[in-house]
Amino acid sequence: MDILKKIEQHREEEQRLKWEGTFSEYLDIIKENPLVAQSAHSRVYHMIKDSGIEEENGVRTYNFFDQELFGLEESLERLVEEYFHPAAKRLDVRKRILLLMGPVSGGKSTLVTRLKRGLEEYSLTDSGAVYAIKGCPMHEDPLHLIPQNLREDFYREYGIRVQGNLSPLNLMRLEEEYDGRIEDVRVERIFFSEDKRTGIGTFSPSDPKSQDIADLTGSIDFSTIAEFGSESDPRAYRFDGELNKANRGMMEFQEMLKCDEKFLWHLLSLTQEGNFKAGRFALISADELIVAHTNETEYRSFISNKKNEALHSRIIVMPIPYNLKVSEEERIYHKMISESDVADVHIAPHTLKVAAMFSILTRLKEPKRSDIDLVKKMRLYDGESVEGFQSVDIEEMKKEFHDEGMSGIDPRYVINRISSTIIRKNMESINALDVLRSLKEGLDQHPSISSEDRERYLNFISVARKEYDDMAKKEVQKAFVYSYEESAKTLMDNYLDNVEAYCNKNKLRDPLTGEEMNPDEKLMRSIEEQIGISENAKKAFREEILIRISAYARKGKRFDYNSHERLREAIQKKLFADLKDVVKITTSTKTPDEQQLKKVNEVVARLIDEHGYNSTSANELLKYVGSLLNR
Repeated sequence: MDILKKIEQHREEEQRLKWEGTFSEYLDIIKENPLVAQSAHSRVYHMIKDSGIEEENGVRTYNFFDQELFGLEESLERLVEEYFHPAAKRLDVRKRILLLMGPVSGGKSTLVTRLKRGLEEYSLTDSGAVYAIKGCPMHEDPLHLIPQNLREDFYREYGIRVQGNLSPLNLMRLEEEYDGRIEDVRVERIFFSEDKRTGIGTFSPSDPKSQDIADLTGSIDFSTIAEFGSESDPRAYRFDGELNKANRGMMEFQEMLKCDEKFLWHLLSLTQEGNFKAGRFALISADELIVAHTNETEYRSFISNKKNEALHSRIIVMPIPYNLKVSEEERIYHKMISESDVADVHIAPHTLKVAAMFSILTRLKEPKRSDIDLVKKMRLYDGESVEGFQSVDIEEMKKEFHDEGMSGIDPRYVINRISSTIIRKNMESINALDVLRSLKEGLDQHPSISSEDRERYLNFISVARKEYDDMAKKEVQKAFVYSYEESAKTLMDNYLDNVEAYCNKNKLRDPLTGEEMNPDEKLMRSIEEQIGISENAKKAFREEILIRISAYARKGKRFDYNSHERLREAIQKKLFADLKDVVKITTSTKTPDEQQLKKVNEVVARLIDEHGYNSTSANELLKYVGSLLNR
């Protein structure tokens, strides 16, 4: 009954939003809220802006796209600020077709779908309200009723510019139904709907021999010619083409560059002049955003054809590359899995991250700098801090290759292999090794991977496997160390006491005997060596730690376990090194004694309770790490 009640509430809300009145009453509405009369491009821009904008490290994130598109912040910012924003200001860019170009499964269709669903939702709000001449199949803008010679007066009074002419059908209706009295013309509020073909259209090319231009511009209704006496009578014409129905909103032109040329000719006038030719009528005005999408190969072929120069000059190309951030790629996989029937299958921690690492590595270009490899580049792109590199280095790397992210493994391939893994394991539990194995097997079946790329990708699977090995060891390390944070804190405090004494040339006092003693060089070196601090570099590293402690103290902050990333890593590795033998024995013994069994059960429980494993994946992890340590 809950869903039926919600359906009823939805129906009541739709009824509440409906409005109908005269043109003169409509003028009162736009006087109070001029945005009601905004253009299609302006409506899209305000829809995105009204959803909220966040800015971090100079990159804008639009909340409108946040739950659908991941890792494309820079591309989306360019799209909004270089196309939608100036188009909303009626600058010349609004007279261009928006062409999204990028690799397969890169998010182009998702982006367009989000815009379409967004417009449907936005038209239900006060700020996104749309009004049209009642009974018009093209949902025509009521302001087209204002005669050309009065439009400057209208602008001075209302501050709204009117562009476009009254359609042939409404011109006839104005005279025959309203006796030329513009103020009496009925106006109604409309709601965008792709299903109902109101303000949103979709055109997909098919066989040029069978596809009719009427799909775009409408057609003559031959059954009414006898009634109305002429093909040029607008009542004998069906204004039901995609360009007609998408008026006031947007039209998606799927695979535009695959279309026959005669279909593209209509776009020349529509984009530049805001009108198109249909039947035996004068040019018909239309206000709509045209969004097309294609891949890079088809686009290169299109622009190489001299015949397409006129249309090419009316296109704005927005590259939509693959995401290049591991954490965002994980979000893509989570979303795709959550929408499937296997959403309840247990996926062990790090599984999707390792798959994402493989994907991102295939998309990155080898850096030109000799002091950085692809793994470091991957980490930097994902926002991780890498010693010796700053944000300015990341910006330089991004400028090295204009086409980075336009090739590589697509998310669909990875999800296909994950799906295959789930089915093969009877939908119980999968881990990173299962997925890596499946990714490797699938490379042989991938139709578009060359032998050269296959070798590179196999190498990236090995790199991702090494990254997983490190993550697995750390996971078990944390689970094996009882009261891990407390142990780490104790070890770090001991290290810091010794570092402070070393740098200040002081002695330490033994907490038990009270005797004075020198700083414990063996302890300090055992920790520093974990992260490759050489004998010559130890003094500088210790002084750096001391300076960081002083800086925290000046700001009234406490220096803790998480205050210095490299020191934290060193502490973790030291703890694990001390426990390595215990882990080896416990995980590799086929018949563990009572003490060992107790320890294993404690670790499994901790992996389940604190790290997100289930009993199957926790035991698999322990066995795997044990095998790594015994090599």
